[in-house]
Amino acid sequence: MKIRGINLGGWLNMEGYILGGRNIAESLLKWEFKKIYGKKELKEFELFFRSNFIKENDFKNIAAMGANVVRLPFSYRLLEEKPFCYSKRGLAFLEDAFRWAEKYGISVILDLHAAPGAQNEDWHSDSTGKALFWEKAEYRKRACAIWEVVADRFKGQRSLLGYDILNEPVLGEKSTDILKHFYKEALKRIRAIDKQHIIFLEGDVWAQRIDYLADLIEDKVSISVHTYAPLEYTFNFRPFYNFPGKIGGAFWDKNKIYEYLNQYRVFSLKNKVRIFVGEFGINWRGGSWGELKWLENILAVFNEFGFDYTYWTYKAMANSVFPDGIYQYIDNSRYIMREGPLYGWENYLKCWNKEKKHIVDFWQTKNFSPNNEIIRTLKRSFIEKA
Repeated sequence: MKIRGINLGGWLNMEGYILGGRNIAESLLKWEFKKIYGKKELKEFELFFRSNFIKENDFKNIAAMGANVVRLPFSYRLLEEKPFCYSKRGLAFLEDAFRWAEKYGISVILDLHAAPGAQNEDWHSDSTGKALFWEKAEYRKRACAIWEVVADRFKGQRSLLGYDILNEPVLGEKSTDILKHFYKEALKRIRAIDKQHIIFLEGDVWAQRIDYLADLIEDKVSISVHTYAPLEYTFNFRPFYNFPGKIGGAFWDKNKIYEYLNQYRVFSLKNKVRIFVGEFGINWRGGSWGELKWLENILAVFNEFGFDYTYWTYKAMANSVFPDGIYQYIDNSRYIMREGPLYGWENYLKCWNKEKKHIVDFWQTKNFSPNNEIIRTLKRSFIEKA
């Protein structure tokens, strides 16, 4: 099947900017929450968030867009109560996702977005500034063990499409051999349990460098890349860039996107492997700076090259930077407070005790506005190229 889908970022891996706040590690926010309210209340907070940020109706929305896949990022903390001890409650949220996916005819790609020790130095891997996944073999053993638990539990799900082993690894000065060895071990241990489903492998440098993965390719293995090129434009790190136009010293248009992505097409043809663009997306500035033209152009190139793809992301607070949601929270709630001094989710720390019910309601998609221009563009590509 051709993969035409959407990421469910921020649900089973809480991310600061998706929730309108600073990009601090999920564990850091929860540590602060626990200091104020205690362990029992933290468990309730996590339960309420995961039960309300994404619900069954969101899968219905995604199916209505014509998508046939959701990529489901999750943190190892969802499943690990402590090393090699696994949470039934965390597995239950994945079970909910599979049940809803099957009901609405959607397949699921499970994505380990934050691995034990953190596989890169960014917030979305739950890092506080170090990528310790590459420093300690125990972290890599725990990641393999998590995949064994997940594969054993979900291999029989009809809506399961596959396993995205590790989101956006960044090796720094480490040899690529360490990542290849981890992938080989993960492949072996998953295949001992599940020989049927696709395994997605991402390259170094935030899933952009893939050349050295060629000798890992086998049946039912797909290579996954992420692209937000040109980053200064799609993330709006430098305001007032327009597309097409001169961006970061180069002229970017459809031809430039084609040229940039052609390296992956060449790799695909040479190695007879499918390319899955697990993440791509854009910060929405009202459509005034060529955002739709960029989206139309990159989708056209994906489709011409035969790439699979899932858009980042389904739902987020409207932000001035980073790719935001197809569904956006636009108002300036007291749980966002764009004027500061606290931003987004850090406001929960002061409001939770007295305003719990209001915060829980605020998380629900009924309060978010659909970006109909993005939806129409994606739907047209999903349906025409399915």
